[in-house]
Amino acid sequence: MADETLVTVSDGALRGTRIGDLLAWRGVPYAAPPVGPLRLRAPQPVQPWTGERDATHFGAAASQHPRGLTIGFRKQQPASEDCLTLNVLAPAAPAAAPRPVMVFIHGGAYTLGTTALPLYGGESLVRCGDLIYVSINYRLGSLGYLDFTEFSTAERPFDSNLGLRDQVAALAWVRRNIAAFGGDPDNITIFGESAGGNAVTTLLATPAAEGLFARAVAQSSAPNLVVDAEHAAEWARRFVELLGADRDSAVEALGSATPVDFGRAARRLSGRILHETPGLHAFGPVVDGDYLPTTPVEAYETGAAHRVPLVIGTNAREGTLFPRVLDALPTNQLRIEQMFGLTDPTAQERVVAAYPGYPDARAAVDLGGDLTFWHPSIEIAQAHSRHAPTYSYRFDYAPPLLRWTGFHATHAFELLAVFGQADTALGRVVTAAGGRRALRTVSDAVQRQWLHFAHVGEPLPSWPRYDEHDRATVVFDDPTHVEYDPWRERRLAWAGYRGYRGVALPQR
Repeated sequence: MADETLVTVSDGALRGTRIGDLLAWRGVPYAAPPVGPLRLRAPQPVQPWTGERDATHFGAAASQHPRGLTIGFRKQQPASEDCLTLNVLAPAAPAAAPRPVMVFIHGGAYTLGTTALPLYGGESLVRCGDLIYVSINYRLGSLGYLDFTEFSTAERPFDSNLGLRDQVAALAWVRRNIAAFGGDPDNITIFGESAGGNAVTTLLATPAAEGLFARAVAQSSAPNLVVDAEHAAEWARRFVELLGADRDSAVEALGSATPVDFGRAARRLSGRILHETPGLHAFGPVVDGDYLPTTPVEAYETGAAHRVPLVIGTNAREGTLFPRVLDALPTNQLRIEQMFGLTDPTAQERVVAAYPGYPDARAAVDLGGDLTFWHPSIEIAQAHSRHAPTYSYRFDYAPPLLRWTGFHATHAFELLAVFGQADTALGRVVTAAGGRRALRTVSDAVQRQWLHFAHVGEPLPSWPRYDEHDRATVVFDDPTHVEYDPWRERRLAWAGYRGYRGVALPQR
């Protein structure tokens, strides 16, 4: 009997492992290690290998702060610049026809995260959906999302949009090789959350990604988490200064600095930018006019985005997580007023009026969350709906413990439903005060919709398309239901607000 865990891909043979009724291949390289002369360069092809390559362990996470590497109690995933790997999970049972493929892009503000996190395992999706699941690592932080092209020389060139290019390279690998695992290369769905959701909305606006996927799901995307060329160049200069270098010594410094040096300088740069320009982040895809020609929102508005079916949505209380865990959003009166003063002072009065009780903490936190996630996601939904099937959702469910602690349906909580976590250790913790049966019900509703979308390109009939007239939105709660133009007053208040798009940098 042939070894069912042994597959041959374009670069050589891979030996995976069996996990009950599933087959797994982990730490599979989709590009050459971006080290040495390939540091800060576009991903290059894998060097083919001879014999069998072990694919039974997750690859190293991208270089990052240790807090992003925790994958269990006193357990951390190793990190390295050599991180361009992916993982494949498939049913062990044979199929009569190629299976649909779902490719997950993890979040973490483009600075943290790893596919080795148990939450991202994908087992429930594969078992419930009879599909192939892929998760990808990509470069993060200053090694993946700063643009050092200004410092390029003939001997030592640098490329832009490294993390985004990594994602495209991973998708190209999947399309080229997924048939070897029983997957259908013409039926690939990309999905991601937070920065991974931003990756999804950005990939639809990236010409190089055309044809690499058939449909997309953007969960809690921050669509404006992109950087214009002017900001990117200035931040690269400041980063080089933080490394202790100048223009003449930049190439040497960027080549010789350790990942720890990169991380330390990145944290200092990020802190200063968030202080100077609340809501603006140092790390994200760069609108360089070439690899990413325009901002994603503009690409959707003009119809230039890839015209594939799109599911897009956010959670009801996105902002509540950030003041307690990652203080990166304008979620208090001081930062909010500073942000409006820098971007559009005329919008402040009408926007804050849509949040009763402002400037109290609840209203300010909701405003910051809507600014970052909900408002630009609505912009994309309404623009994309003119050109391709679009489906909008809001995730409202929160068990009693999250309501009592003030988190409610906060950022990233929908991941437990998407990945079927109600009866795992994590699910038991968040439902310790009750609500596990409801979480199971909501999880079932979410998974059935995601899986139906992955199989046939549209959700179940209970989920109507989004358009600018009805604005039909599925609200995942207990019970799940459809609302039309929810939060209309907020939507109208935010209309026309463009944030930092086209805004000049404040003087240092």
